[in-house]
Amino acid sequence: MRWQDMERSENVEDRRGGGGLPVGGKPGGILLLLVVLVGGYFGVDLTGLLDGGSVPVQQTAPARQGGPVAAQNDELAEFTRVVLRQTEMLWEKFFRSQGKQYEKPRLVLYSGATQTACGYGESAMGPFYCPADHKLYVDLSFYHDMQTKLGGGGDFALGYVVAHEVGHHVQNLLGISDTVTMEQRRLPKKDANRLSVMLELQADCFAGVWGSSVKSMGRLEQGDLNEALRTATAIGDDRLQRMSRGRVVPDSFTHGTSEQRYYWFKRGFDTGNPAQCNTFAKQ
Repeated sequence: MRWQDMERSENVEDRRGGGGLPVGGKPGGILLLLVVLVGGYFGVDLTGLLDGGSVPVQQTAPARQGGPVAAQNDELAEFTRVVLRQTEMLWEKFFRSQGKQYEKPRLVLYSGATQTACGYGESAMGPFYCPADHKLYVDLSFYHDMQTKLGGGGDFALGYVVAHEVGHHVQNLLGISDTVTMEQRRLPKKDANRLSVMLELQADCFAGVWGSSVKSMGRLEQGDLNEALRTATAIGDDRLQRMSRGRVVPDSFTHGTSEQRYYWFKRGFDTGNPAQCNTFAKQ
């Protein structure tokens, strides 16, 4: 993705350089800990695999230090600001077409852990959206881990992850998230999980719409789409469960299978139309 000369968002709060918090959990082997952390990076809660205790996890070096890590993190911060700006323009246009005004989410960059209106955010959670304060929280260390530990990666794929979190903000503004939450309260856990999957897949589709807008600007390079699709496949519930448990439990899915995540991102990318992202309709 050719992004270096693209416009950056100014709606950013940089909290990097602060201290971190220990990540809770009982030692279950290096592989188990790795799977839980990677699952957290992509919004899949696997912390139930760790039973109490305390696991010391080395926190990412503050981005403001000198040296290669700081330089790389600053470049990643610039890239994230570019992605955020592209989502702002995309959703401003869409909301105007609906006779509404888009409220931009604020991006918070942090290292290790930070306070949010939704409680403490930790790097093991990966990028996340807090509906209580309308902010996106990103610890840049997740970019490196996605590339080296899960087989995903590439700048367009990283943009997909950020655009997915912005998709949750759009759902919040449109009232979709509240509707789903109210419906989940009256349903058994299995059916409530299905609604969570639909919500997450819609955010994937919205991220695909962002990808389509980048393509329309002639900014994609060869292999970019495949990077995003490979990442979507890598973070499916079925794949992550198979890695962590050795088996798949569909009733516990919260984000969708690899095939579903691939399909919905690709649908948003191919159509470029948020109206084609109704994951709640019968297919």
